Amino acid sequence: MSDEAPGARAALAFTCVLVVWGTTYLAVAWMLADLPVFTSLGARFFFAAAVMYALARRQSPRPLEGIVTSRAMLSGVLMGGCGTGFTGVAMLGMASGVAALLNATIPICVTLLAWAFFERRRPVIVTAVGLLTGFCGVVLVVGGEAWSGPGDAAYVAAMAFAVVAWSIGTLIQRDLVSRDRLQSLCCVQFAAAGVFLCLLGLFAGEWREIDLAGVTPRGWFALAYLTLVGSVLTQSAYLWLLARYPAEKVTSYAIINPAIAMLLGAAFLGERITSAGLAGAALVLGGVSLVLFERSLMALVRRN
Repeated sequence: MSDEAPGARAALAFTCVLVVWGTTYLAVAWMLADLPVFTSLGARFFFAAAVMYALARRQSPRPLEGIVTSRAMLSGVLMGGCGTGFTGVAMLGMASGVAALLNATIPICVTLLAWAFFERRRPVIVTAVGLLTGFCGVVLVVGGEAWSGPGDAAYVAAMAFAVVAWSIGTLIQRDLVSRDRLQSLCCVQFAAAGVFLCLLGLFAGEWREIDLAGVTPRGWFALAYLTLVGSVLTQSAYLWLLARYPAEKVTSYAIINPAIAMLLGAAFLGERITSAGLAGAALVLGGVSLVLFERSLMALVRRN
């Protein structure tokens, strides 16, 4: 790790990552009430890529030099295009809090995929317990929802696809660039995700259906918030933290964000939080915690 980060700046960065990403689910729900899913999320990433490029250009006249473009673009399509894009699709028929909770299982999915296809490292007992606990929580959350019919299975499938795609993209981008080039990598990923999603919107016929005059101020605010605060600001804070702190600490956002998203969904969208949902949420977040903090827990066990 590099030099210790200044306390106040680190606290602000952690607060941004832990809190803001939990609010983006509400913003997506507001945006999707006025704009088509693929095109609006594609525009979000396009605008974010432009801002990130301008920021990176201030640090280097050739900010994208040395980036393995093909892998960077592929990871961007998988994470932003498929991960965020199909999370948006799922939210057309799924509560925002449930979507956030299911997205929190990404660390579990990453661990399983790394074990099966990438690192081939068998999970230790703590991780195995976390995987099983998280899986039981997902079953409880999904089973406890009041689905209206078989068609809702498509939304669950879209969410599952989003989680797997984001997880594969995460594994592909590992060690792709040094930590001081993460901002440049993020710029390429945002641009690739924007192109992919806008093309999906074109093929889905969304471009013909866009009615900009019918977009409410809340819809425009949500798009701007997702671009500038959800993507540019929070992503920059996340990358800044990754360069200075252990990944286990930084990725703790996966535990906090769903709770914020569920509370906001209940307060502003009228989403119902059932007892089964709360029990499932506890299992999911408990399982994710075991997976994320495996090393710390194993070290504690060895000391005792």
